[in-house]
Amino acid sequence: MKRNIGCNRIDHVASRRGFLGATAAVGVGSLVSPALANQIGQQQKQVLQIYLQGGVSQFESWDPKPGTEYGGPFRAIPTSVPGIHICELLPYTAEKMHLLSLVRSINLKTNDHGVGHLFMERGRKNGSFPYVGAVAAKYLSSADNPLPGFIHISTRGLTDDTAAFLEAQYGQMKLEGFQAPANLQRPVAIDPIAAAKRNDFRLQLNSQFGSGRAKSLIDAYNASFQQAGQLISRRDLFEKQSEYDLVRYGSHPFGRNCILARTLLEQGTTCVKVTHHGYDTHAENFNFHLEQLEEFDHTFATLLSDLEERGMLEHTLVIIFSEFGRTPKVNHRYGRDHWGASCSIAVGGCGIQAGAVIGSTNAAGTEVADREVDARHLFHTYLQALGIDSTQNHDIAGKTIPIGDPTASAIKELLV
Repeated sequence: MKRNIGCNRIDHVASRRGFLGATAAVGVGSLVSPALANQIGQQQKQVLQIYLQGGVSQFESWDPKPGTEYGGPFRAIPTSVPGIHICELLPYTAEKMHLLSLVRSINLKTNDHGVGHLFMERGRKNGSFPYVGAVAAKYLSSADNPLPGFIHISTRGLTDDTAAFLEAQYGQMKLEGFQAPANLQRPVAIDPIAAAKRNDFRLQLNSQFGSGRAKSLIDAYNASFQQAGQLISRRDLFEKQSEYDLVRYGSHPFGRNCILARTLLEQGTTCVKVTHHGYDTHAENFNFHLEQLEEFDHTFATLLSDLEERGMLEHTLVIIFSEFGRTPKVNHRYGRDHWGASCSIAVGGCGIQAGAVIGSTNAAGTEVADREVDARHLFHTYLQALGIDSTQNHDIAGKTIPIGDPTASAIKELLV
């Protein structure tokens, strides 16, 4: 029998450094304002996002419905939390379910890839707002962090305005896979003194160009140069990955990208996002999920285990999400189409009550039956789990912009 949040709490005591140097567990009542977020204690709060691009099927992952009209051919299997079952395509993740929680009652009210993705990242359906990774980078990154605050690892060159009205430096830096970007090394013909003079000249030209123009335009250019410089100084991050890790994670791109993600988190990047492509299964849904989730499951469970063993889950929020789910009805090509009306995510780590299930769908999985939420609620929940008061306004002079959508609130029963 599946349990809902009121009765499925397991023993999970998180001993984390309190905010502003206090030694206490972080709860809903101990949130700090954005202006004070950079004073959070010695253990920096971090975020790991795993984006299953295209729309992973909830039936073949977090909310299986075996034996029903739309359930498909796969079984539901027990997990490390008694009473919680997930799809048999995720056996390794099932063994780690005591580190995660599920939200099974998400209704995004959109079946559009772009709208769904932006909604899940921004917590708003309309308007230009920063991604959760950019917000985390702004309020959680230390001023002396030697790495960009928000790094996205993807095998495809997707670009978005992730910082919106925040300073450009908090927008994502895109790495197209695990290999070092081209031209990280300074040309041998240019010595350090000449390189410094070139940079001073660039800043002078920027200043002249910026006269009478929007400051954000110049800031974007400067942020790009700054982030490039940060990576140049840390080329060691892209050294050859060990055979030991490649065997454990897998030598495929997703495995290598997750190894790099772990390294970046260990080195202090505030938010690391890894995209696993290929879930838009309009045809051969079951075969594609069999292949895709086999790759995801073993690799993600290995990464989660490494974060746990290193003590990093206590200060790292882990989010596994898509832009929507898949239709209950299987089409004539044995595929499932876009479906935002009843989708699911998994979340765990920093600030999250582990081993919980929020909400439910009806027996057929066609609609939310209990505790309906959407991306606005998720956005508030993520930030409050990290200790950022999402009900406050952004710390931007002369502007009053709420961090989270004021018409929604966090899923408080999911927070520690």
